[in-house]
Amino acid sequence: MKKLLKILKWIGLGFLGLLLIFTIAGFFMSEELPKGSSPNEADRLAEQILEELNYEAYKNTSYIGWTFAGIHSYEWHKADDYVIVKSDDYEVKLDLSDYSKSEVISSKNSDEQALIKSCIKNFNNDSFWLVAPYKIMEDQVERKIVRQDGDKSLLVTYTSGGSTPGDSYLWKLDQNKRPTSFKMWVSIIPVGGLEAQWTNWKSTDSGAVLSTRKTVFGIPIEISNLVTKP
Repeated sequence: MKKLLKILKWIGLGFLGLLLIFTIAGFFMSEELPKGSSPNEADRLAEQILEELNYEAYKNTSYIGWTFAGIHSYEWHKADDYVIVKSDDYEVKLDLSDYSKSEVISSKNSDEQALIKSCIKNFNNDSFWLVAPYKIMEDQVERKIVRQDGDKSLLVTYTSGGSTPGDSYLWKLDQNKRPTSFKMWVSIIPVGGLEAQWTNWKSTDSGAVLSTRKTVFGIPIEISNLVTKP
């Protein structure tokens, strides 16, 4: 028992140490949200991004399957507005048009409502990290141009919807208007302006173009088992 308590003590101290490091890093690294302008120009830039990524093909994609960071797997029946969320411990069907109709197919967790709520949060997060560029022209999204060091970036702010309305993302683009990264100002991360690289773009079977690797602090987040259907 003493050995176990000692291990737990060291784990706790390690966690507090990491928390302190991230807090200090956040204080020195955090950036202010830039002030954008020219919303009409921003809309034109957003349309160029969507054209580069074949938005029409994405819009007509009926199914997307993927595994996020090797943890959660999704079978998103986009045309029918539901998704199957799977892990080693559960399988849940989320009704995306009416969450109250969602159901647990199998689970080791006895609290089904808490599990459904967790799956909704995970799907909102993990699907955003897959299809975020396609959401830049949705309703309740503000778009502005930010000019820095001669480059033009697209600042988008989600004013409602999802799990964290109010979050902002500054998209950086290559010469073809394909995203290369975004900087984040989001409620769940204390560091403003944290940057994530978007790489390994794939043209999928449905025609949608999706990034299969995001990198934050040099740590890759892989999108694997990617399957799309028209």
